[in-house]
Order: sequence, then C-alpha cells, then structure tokens
Amino acid sequence: MAPSEQPEPTENDTPDLTPDEQLAEALSGDSDELPTFADVASHAHAAAQLDPDAPAVLRVENLKMYFPVRSTGVIRRKVGDVQAVDGLSFEVPKGGSLGLVGESGCGKSTAGRAITRLYKPSAGKVEFEGRDIAPLSGRDLKPLRRDVQMIFQDPYSSLNPRHTVGSIVGAPLRIHNMVPKEKTLARVQELLEIVGLNPEHYNRYPNEFSGGQRQRIGIARALALQPKLIVADEPVSALDVSIQAQVINLLQDLQREFDIAFLFIAHDLAVVRHFCPEVAVMYLGKIVEIGDRDSIYTNAHHPYTQALLSAVPDVGQAVTGGRRERIQLTGDVPSPIDPPSGCRFRTRCPIAQEICAKHEPPLLQIGKRHKVACHFPARLGEAPQQPVTARLLGVDAHGQPDPGATPSSDLVDGPGYADTWFDLDAKTIGRG
Repeated sequence: MAPSEQPEPTENDTPDLTPDEQLAEALSGDSDELPTFADVASHAHAAAQLDPDAPAVLRVENLKMYFPVRSTGVIRRKVGDVQAVDGLSFEVPKGGSLGLVGESGCGKSTAGRAITRLYKPSAGKVEFEGRDIAPLSGRDLKPLRRDVQMIFQDPYSSLNPRHTVGSIVGAPLRIHNMVPKEKTLARVQELLEIVGLNPEHYNRYPNEFSGGQRQRIGIARALALQPKLIVADEPVSALDVSIQAQVINLLQDLQREFDIAFLFIAHDLAVVRHFCPEVAVMYLGKIVEIGDRDSIYTNAHHPYTQALLSAVPDVGQAVTGGRRERIQLTGDVPSPIDPPSGCRFRTRCPIAQEICAKHEPPLLQIGKRHKVACHFPARLGEAPQQPVTARLLGVDAHGQPDPGATPSSDLVDGPGYADTWFDLDAKTIGRG
C-alpha cells in the first residue's frame, strides 16, 4: 500500500464516512472520558501480524552496556559501573517489528543506542544481516548508517533549530551521496510528502511545526537512506492520542511499502500491542519475558509483566464492571550500579523465595514463541510451590547445590526460539 493511500474499509467501518471522519467521530464520542489509543486504533489500520518464517535481520546476543562511575577528587578512580544493559538476547525478523517495553530507567533507550552504534557496546554481539557490528568503529560504521537508522524520542530536541527541514532531511542524502546534488531538493520534497507533510515547507524551520509534524520530519530523515532497520525510541510518547494513531498508521504503511524492520521502544503497552507482533519486557537492564503478542498480553508468566499489564486502562472492562485489580509493587527500582543478587526483580516480587536471591533465573523457553526469566513462572495467581528452574541450574529448591541434578542450558538463553521447550503444565518437553 502506498503511504498516500487510505486503508481499505473493514466491516467495522462506517461506509458513509471517510477514514478521517471515522477518526474524528472516535475522538468526539459521547463519553466524558478521553479516548484511549485502543479506541482510536480500532478505526485505523489492523494490528501488525507475525511472520514466523521471516529470517532475522537483527540478532542481539548477550548485549551489555556499562558506564563507568568514578570517584570525586583530583585523581578520579573507577569505583563501579552503571549496568544499564546487562545481557540482552533477541532477534528482529526482516520486515517485522519487536516491541521493547518497561518502566523508565530499565535500559530500553540505551539498548537502542548501542544497537545503532551511537554507543559502543561493552560486550556481546549485534549481528546485522549476519555481520557483527558491535566492534566496528570509524569509517567501518559509515555503510551501516545507510541500513540502520533511529527515530529519536523527543521531536523537539532531535532536530537542529538552526537548520531548515530541507537541510535536516537532505543531510543524509548528501553525506552518503544517495542522489546527485541537483536532485536532492526533489528527493527531500518526495520524502516530506511520503510522511504526510507539505513538500513546499522544506524551507521552514522546526519551530514552525507542531509536535506531530516534527516527529514526521524525524521519520522522513530516518527514511532518507532507505534503511532495512529502524530503531524507534518512543516515537509517539510526546504526542496526543489522535496524532499517535496517525503516526503509527504512517509507520505501518512505510513498513509494508519498504519492507522495513522495527525495534519499537515504548512505554505505552496499547501502542506496542497494535504495532508489534512480538514483545520483550525489560527490567533493570535485563529481559524478563519475551514472546508473541498473545503470549505476553493474555498469558504473561512473569510477575513484573503481570504488574505492568494490570496498570493498563481497559475501557471495555470498566464498562462491563470487570475491571481487573491493580497489582501494586512495593519498594523502589534498585540502583543499576549495585543491582540485587540473583533475580533483579526479587526485592519487589510478591512470590520471591530463597532461591531467587542466590541464582539468577535463566531465560527459559516455555512455549513455541514464549520465554520467561523466573524461577516460579505461572499465570497470575497460579505460582508453583517449587522452582521449575532448580534442576536446570543443578540446585535444590533452596538454591543449594544438588548432586542429583544435571545442569542444562538446552532450553535457556540465546536469541531466537528453539524447536523444543519446557511445558510448564505437563512438566515435560514440548515440541512444535
């Protein structure tokens, strides 16, 4: 579908209204409550679907990003590290999208900047199309910039106020010699039209545009080099709900048109659910649960994921009187300079036991496309009495070494999914 075309009407659409009129009707409503993104999205494009057979364009393995902490004084010695990202492993399929969610400070944006090589990773692999780009530097990174781009969170600070829109969007074209100099302006105007802006406004400055328009400028700049992967860091968090839906629709159109893969970093779980068929949940620098849309949103097995989902407003449940109970987490997020031993979530976890303080839970595959890092993974309110990871780690239920157990890593860690997994219900190996 070309970005300038309107989506075909679905059976839920009102046939006498244009898509813009349907969106306006959804925003007006008769209710006194403000519409949610889900309300608006229901009048827009359908949610993105997963292609399980698509090859991985990005493969991240044990990615770490540490920042040194130095003492004060004349001689500044290193006294520790801020462990912003500590061992991420995942894959992003070609032309697909993976959502990365979690509360502020969990390391989402740092991971995105390390993947795009705005930061040099402390350790781990970042394989783009089979090539490890983590150790690259200097001139070796220039070709990468053509294929991996980033949409920044803040549309106000990510655009140089001294440059016109034409200069901002045209800079990548000039740096990489994508088009002849005399054709740069025409290409810039074409990009502005693709993202829904007036191509004649190329000579305006960023302060002359609204927040949503500035974000579209950032998207146009990211598209200039026709990348294969875009890391979108909170691309709609600064926008109101109606503009959020428009920008998400735009990104879906562009994804279909140019076969672009997205690593979509966001707080809003409703936006991620609509745009991303796969979701990874981060806590204090680590992935605690990752899986397809249904596994995360309707079958979450990690206490932190369940707490996040309980905080999402659900208008449908409120109307029917079935509003779910909010899970209140106690305590504050620990410091990434000195994270807790074992499971990093244990200091706030309602089901933590002795083993949680002694051993870090592996990212165990529990379904065809579902992994969770918890010693007691289960649906809400069904936590097992004994840790399911004990025998995999070679310990007993209290975390002490167990001579009778055989440690195994066949079903844990690593990016991607295996053909076998640990079936929690049957307590056997599942295959698919």
